[in-house]
Parts: sequence; C-alpha cells; structure tokens
Amino acid sequence: MARDPYQELGVSRGAGEDEIRKAFRNLAKKHHPDANPGDRAAEERFKRVSAAFDILGDPDKRKKFDAGEIDADGHETGRGFGGGWSPGGFEGGRRGQTRAETFDGVDLGDILGEMFGARGGGGARGPGAGFGGGFARGADVRAKLEIDLEEAIAGGKKRIAFSDGRTIDVTIPKGAGEGQTLRLKGQGSPGRAGPGDAFIELTVRPHPIFHREGDRLVMDLPVSVYDAVLGGKVEAPTPEGPVTLTVPKGANAGAMLRLKGRGLPDAAGQRGDLLARLVITLPDKPDAELTAFAETWRAKRPYQPKPAPRRGA
Repeated sequence: MARDPYQELGVSRGAGEDEIRKAFRNLAKKHHPDANPGDRAAEERFKRVSAAFDILGDPDKRKKFDAGEIDADGHETGRGFGGGWSPGGFEGGRRGQTRAETFDGVDLGDILGEMFGARGGGGARGPGAGFGGGFARGADVRAKLEIDLEEAIAGGKKRIAFSDGRTIDVTIPKGAGEGQTLRLKGQGSPGRAGPGDAFIELTVRPHPIFHREGDRLVMDLPVSVYDAVLGGKVEAPTPEGPVTLTVPKGANAGAMLRLKGRGLPDAAGQRGDLLARLVITLPDKPDAELTAFAETWRAKRPYQPKPAPRRGA
C-alpha cells in the first residue's frame, strides 16, 4: 500500500490546491528518472509522488480519501476495487494514460520542458524516455530564409513557411549577417514534453550596388570627366535612399569618398561607413569636342598614370 499522500508530498491536511500543485511540481522535477538516470530509488519516488498527487490533485478523490472512502492507492475501502492510480506505474487503462500527461491542472509536459527545454533536441533519447518513453520533447526543425541587404541593415519582421504548413513571423536583428542562425524557442515539432525549437539560417541576397566588408559597405560611384576635373555635386545611392556627395576638384579614379554611419550595424548597434569608390566615366557616344581636346592634351602635356594601389594596402 502507498504511503499517506499528504506525507508523500510533504504537505499538511489543510494545504490548499496551489500548495499541493507546487509541492508536486518540485518533487516531480527533482525525482523524474530523466533527471536521475539509472537511479531506481528516484524512479520509485517519482511514481509515489505521482500517485499521491492523483489523489490530492483531484478534489473529489481528495474528499473521498479524507472521508476514508478510498485508500492511498485510490481503491475503494472494503471492496478491493482497483483501476485507480497505483505507485507501481501508470495503470487504469485510458484514464491512467490521460493522467500521465495532465494531472488536474498540472501539465507534466510543462515540468519536463523546464527540465530539458534548453538542451535542444538531445538525440534519440528525448526527455522522459527513461520513464516509459512517453514524454519526448518535440524535434527541432531547420529552415533557410533569404533577406535583402536593406533588411539585414534595418532588421524587421519577415514571414517564413514550414513544410508542415505553419507560417510564423521571424524577427530579423539589425546587422544580420550571412549564415547567421536564429533560434525560435518552442517553434519546432510538438512533443509531450514540449515542442522543439526552430533554427533559421539567414542568407543575404547579393546587392547590385553594394558589397559588404565587415561593418562597411563599398560601392563604385560613376562620375563624369568634368566633375572629376572641376569638382562638383553628384547623387550617390545609399541603403536609405540617394544623398548628395561633393567630388573634390581633380579627383582621380579609385579615390574613396566616405559616408559616415551609412554602413552596417555592429554588435553594439553602431553603424559602419559607406565607401564610394570613384569611377571616371566617358559619355556613351563619342564626343568630337572631347576627342579633339584629348588629342591636343596628349600632344602637348603627355603623362604616364601610375598603377592604382592594391586594395587594402
């Protein structure tokens, strides 16, 4: 025969429902077989506290126990009637199986989720496998999500669809990088000890204008011959829209103009710079006046351009 359920849970006979539930949760977490692998004493203790809570967690059963109508095993006194919750295991057919998952307001899956939720999968032996294999945590799921460079810079929400038909909104952090993996807790496959997690790997689409170098963005900025020679104002694209840049007089191809704070955010949220590399561009169609000027310049003032310095040198 089981011990007195009040003694098993360590509560007084006048204990309220919340106190009884709290006592059961603490003892279940402490003695669950998956928290004590190979410890038969802990397994037996877990069974006994489960049996005790089956009595005290049910107001009707508790009333009958207090009145002496049923014993600590849930059997009707004097009749030898079985089928209740016993300390020897989950018994009682379909009714017992339901109790294995939920005890009158206390979800055993939640308890196991607290114990094992941070483990992230755990291989073939899931949480609860040591106690009948019925409380396994759900499997983790993995997916890839493509984002634009602008989304990587600004962050925001983006919807993703899983193979099982579910759709969820993923929060993209500011400064997200290629190959970065986001963990969405509890968004994996369902399980009796709680759902698994979803792991979303980010892929940043190549941008037609900008490319990334750490927290900096680099782009080529075409400028006309006369702006390069005389200096001038030119329009330059940025991830937030076009801005006006000043090209200095006598600028050469390959010169860099810096736009402070227009790059990518770092871990502290500070944005890097956008570097605009000048590319001197001729008109699309030949210009007779420009051609004549170039011929005269070459004849009167020849010069040999120097090789451009290697990037990063």
